Amino acid sequence: MTGLASLGLTAEQEQLYRRLLRDPGAPLDPSCPAVTELRALGLLDDALNAAAPAVAVDLLVRRRIEHTQRRLAELSLAWDVLTELTEEHRSGRPVQMVEHLPDGPAVHRRMRLLLHDEPGEFTHLKERAVAHDGGDVPAGGLLARGLRSRTLFSARALADPGQEQHARARHALGDLHRVTTEPIRHLAVVNRAVAFVQADPADPAAGALQIRQRGVVAMLADVLDGMWERARDLDDLPLSPIEQQVLHALTRHDTDDAAARALHISVRKLRAHVADLMARLGAATRFQAALLAKERGWL
Repeated sequence: MTGLASLGLTAEQEQLYRRLLRDPGAPLDPSCPAVTELRALGLLDDALNAAAPAVAVDLLVRRRIEHTQRRLAELSLAWDVLTELTEEHRSGRPVQMVEHLPDGPAVHRRMRLLLHDEPGEFTHLKERAVAHDGGDVPAGGLLARGLRSRTLFSARALADPGQEQHARARHALGDLHRVTTEPIRHLAVVNRAVAFVQADPADPAAGALQIRQRGVVAMLADVLDGMWERARDLDDLPLSPIEQQVLHALTRHDTDDAAARALHISVRKLRAHVADLMARLGAATRFQAALLAKERGWL
């Protein structure tokens, strides 16, 4: 395929366009199908002048790309069918577009099964960094197999110090964590193909709905992407009240004993807070911690 045929023009359309480039004043019949078609493509203006070659090729390339994207979107539906057939073959039962799973353990088992078969991408929105039932998804083995995992949890959970510690530990393993102040509804998306939502937000014991409908899953994945972009990294979290007090006490007192007395806490507790602050700042010394804290506006 040569010439403009590779960009979607018929032989008659290309012949007419080339003739108008060579002879802009050539007489034309406005009712000619080729003229109408070239005008619809943007290769002729209302005065029947031919678009410049660079403009024409750009328009045709863009049109070809859009056409190809539409075809790819149509072909991608075949992968949905393949997923359904594979699941039916594995489970021995018809795949439902929306299926009710009765409780948390059943949801976690289904997620792990999907990720075990294809450890691609997992995004999770939840109230707490660590689940009440300990059923965190994904497991470390899936991360080692290349799973890309993101967990977004509520800033309210930070009232429990153990939540941040758990989030940081998971983050270090590769399950990236961020914190959001936006309203939370438990939601997970596996490989941008299957979504899990609470069956009844007012009743945590009601289980979850597994959704395979392509349009709904794509919309939920986009919602999660937007929330992730607006969320805060763990290292950008604001200081807790006690952390602020400890940091300021260290700048006002020469010894740990004096700083601890001023805060009415034990020296041991003070030093534990200092160690946490240094780790959070990535500081090797207290002096370096003070400099980094000032850079972040904490002092």
